[in-house]
Amino acid sequence: MGSGRAPRDRGSATLEMAILAPVMLLLISFMVLAGRVAVAGNTVTTVAGNAAREASLARSAGAASAAAASSARAALAAQSIQCQNGGTVAVDASGFGAAARGVPGQVVVVTVDCVVPVSDLGLPAMPGTRTLSDRAVSPIDPNRSTGGAP
Repeated sequence: MGSGRAPRDRGSATLEMAILAPVMLLLISFMVLAGRVAVAGNTVTTVAGNAAREASLARSAGAASAAAASSARAALAAQSIQCQNGGTVAVDASGFGAAARGVPGQVVVVTVDCVVPVSDLGLPAMPGTRTLSDRAVSPIDPNRSTGGAP
């Protein structure tokens, strides 16, 4: 007995590793999931804010909706966020009518919803997708041009 261990301890390290390896893999998978959701959530927040700002600079409600949707989809694609069906962008541009009449304090509201897949991690009892959503409000620029003659 050169190692100083009792004969009954043989193989206990192998058994401990066999028990701990799946637990460690599951823990690492949860950390990857949390990281992916956090990054995607921050991106959706940023995208909503930028889209609302783009919409607030538009000259009309229709242009605001188009600008917000275009800005949001381009930013999501640039950040490699894989939204199912491209995500949804909802724009409330109802304040443009009052802003055109000179009523100050009008806003545009943009809501971005993104359903991201998480099933590729292979975690047991995890849903296949996670829905991320954020809403941003931006004041309609009172100094914007309405397209008329200067």
